Amino acid sequence: MTQPVPPSPWRARLRLAGLFGGLGVLAATGQAPLGWWWLSVLALAGLLAALPLSAPPRAWGGRLWLAGTGYFGAALFWIVEPFFVEPEIHGWMAPFALVAMAVGLGLFWAIAGWAAARAATGRARLLVLVAALALLELARGWVFTGFPWAMLGHGVIGTPMMQLAALTGAGGLSLLLLIAALLPVLGRSLVQRGAGAALSLALLAGVWVWGAGQTDLPDAREGTIRLVQPNAPQDEKWREENIELFFNRLLDLSAMPADPAPQLIIWPETSVPFLLEYAGDALDIMADAIALQGPEARLAFGVQRIEEDRFFNSLALMNTQAQIDTIYDKHHLVPFGEYVPLVEAILGPGYAGFAARQLSGYSPGPGPVVLDMGPFGTALPLICYEAIFPRHLRTDTRPDWIMQVTNDAWFGELTGPFQHLAQARLRAVEQGLPLLRSANTGVSAVIDARGGVVDALALGEAGYLDAPLPGALPPTPYARFGDWPILALLLALFGGAVIAGRRR
Repeated sequence: MTQPVPPSPWRARLRLAGLFGGLGVLAATGQAPLGWWWLSVLALAGLLAALPLSAPPRAWGGRLWLAGTGYFGAALFWIVEPFFVEPEIHGWMAPFALVAMAVGLGLFWAIAGWAAARAATGRARLLVLVAALALLELARGWVFTGFPWAMLGHGVIGTPMMQLAALTGAGGLSLLLLIAALLPVLGRSLVQRGAGAALSLALLAGVWVWGAGQTDLPDAREGTIRLVQPNAPQDEKWREENIELFFNRLLDLSAMPADPAPQLIIWPETSVPFLLEYAGDALDIMADAIALQGPEARLAFGVQRIEEDRFFNSLALMNTQAQIDTIYDKHHLVPFGEYVPLVEAILGPGYAGFAARQLSGYSPGPGPVVLDMGPFGTALPLICYEAIFPRHLRTDTRPDWIMQVTNDAWFGELTGPFQHLAQARLRAVEQGLPLLRSANTGVSAVIDARGGVVDALALGEAGYLDAPLPGALPPTPYARFGDWPILALLLALFGGAVIAGRRR
């Protein structure tokens, strides 16, 4: 008589990986450009329902790590795009970068799962897990300089529910989706779970209806601003034979006549092919182009510059006399993309200039500043990556609007530029301020203080967009208090769930 063959442990592990990793991938469909937030909620509910309530903390941590790896792998696959700008040199690194990013960020979910299983038992674990996941979503914005991209709550951007961010920021949006996923699986019986599903729908519908009612907007300012989008693909932008082509395109788009003529023209990040200190007669040529719009016209343009052997990624403001009025230096740089972390700590501050040259890195600017934009009031400049950090928008002096210049050509054409645009919309809601963004390849857009896209230039389109500056709302609760209220709520929820679970 033959003995039955025991099931292979590897098959069981593969099934677990497929189940929890697949649920993580489905949860990522809430991110732009799909925006399937409802599928994200269903996937999160499935994830919570699939967790064995009596499993040890290590098992919970492992299952959540699988789900988190699937989630971030699907949401952030655009991270491979920069490596294919020069594929013959860097292409081999793309899969390693994506796997490292997904696995590393998945650890945040793993920590939440492990902590929930350690802190409580039974169904109370699920409530603790929801609070822990939401807390670690906030922590992602700070750990190792922070990377709050693809937060769960970003899935509702573009729906009326995103207006909740004016009260709670993105952390509140993530908590909303997690609670909506939790309610249908928290009950013990089918009737209780049905009631939980009904309560989940009521919660989402209530926030939706409330958000849809937030429609008041102040009048736009007088005057016109022009956003210029040259559409210079990253793999072509710095080729010697294309430099003059793209520079002339910027000039031609800026000089195009309009009625009314724009008083402020905005070019994207690193838009010009020279260091500011070695511009030669290029500034005079740029001044001549904007002077066609009138003697009071001004140009804000992204430029690289050097000072005391340090390189900076900057935004310069220039008038029709080719005089640079103001310079803003990007202060939150992309690790390994714009600088190598710990170089100065290892080599010492005396080697900063050497590191900047040899490692092709930038030095950070002093921090956020508010610029005087003449008839357009004051603006807070953000360069590319800085727009994903809401903490950088809470300045001592509140600006009248937000100006973002970016080069999203690095992010490809499928998801990255749309996710970056979505986060810009969320920053507008959080602060109650309009946001104007000029992107090299798109999407350039005028965004009102409720996060609505007033007008935009499509991805991959060369052109310009003339628009008045939308008005600003009064400071929102989030603009005044930041993440502290939602952090206090999450800590109370976490602590209360732990205590309740242990008492049971």
